[in-house]
Amino acid sequence: MGIDAVNQAAIFLDRDGVINRAFVRNGKPYPPDSMTDLEILPGVKDALTQLKAAGYALIVVTNQPDVARGTMRREAVDSMHASLAATLPIDEFRVCFHDDRDGCACRKPKPGLLLQPPEYATARSVMVGDRWRDIEAGHNAGVLATVFVDHGYDEPLTVPPSLRVASLAEAVDWILALPSSRSL
Repeated sequence: MGIDAVNQAAIFLDRDGVINRAFVRNGKPYPPDSMTDLEILPGVKDALTQLKAAGYALIVVTNQPDVARGTMRREAVDSMHASLAATLPIDEFRVCFHDDRDGCACRKPKPGLLLQPPEYATARSVMVGDRWRDIEAGHNAGVLATVFVDHGYDEPLTVPPSLRVASLAEAVDWILALPSSRSL
C-alpha cells in the first residue's frame, strides 16, 4: 500500500453479484460452487481499473457462510480470490467465514469487515453491494455513500442506498463525481 490507509478512501465491494456472477435460486443469490462456475461480470475489470486509477483502495468484503455450514471449503474460496486477484486490480480480500448463529462482528450487516485494520477513511469511502446486508454494513460503518447493484432478488432493503444501478460499471461515473471521496 503506497499511502497511509487511514487517509485513503476505499471502494468496499461485495463479491458475488458485484464482481462475479451470483447464482439465483428461488429469488436468493448464491456464490459459485467451484472455480469452473466463477465468472467475472461484464464491465467489472474496466470499472475497477478506473476506480483504482482515481486513487481508491479496492477492498472486497464478502460473507462466505457456506464454509461454516460445511458446504464449501475455505481452500475453494481462497482459490477463487487468487483467481480474481490475478485478473483484477483488487488490493485486499476480507472474508467472513461465519454463519449468523456465530454472532461474530465481521458478518455483514455488521461493519467489522469494513473497519478492520488497516482501516481506511470510511467517511470518504463507498460500499457497493447487491444485498441488503451490504448496504446496511456500509451505513453501519459510516461510509460516504452506498451503491446497490439491483438484480431483483426476492429480499427487501432495510436502509435506502445512495444509488441504485444494474451493474458496477454503471456506478463508476457517479462514484468518481462524489465530493470529498478520493485519497488526499
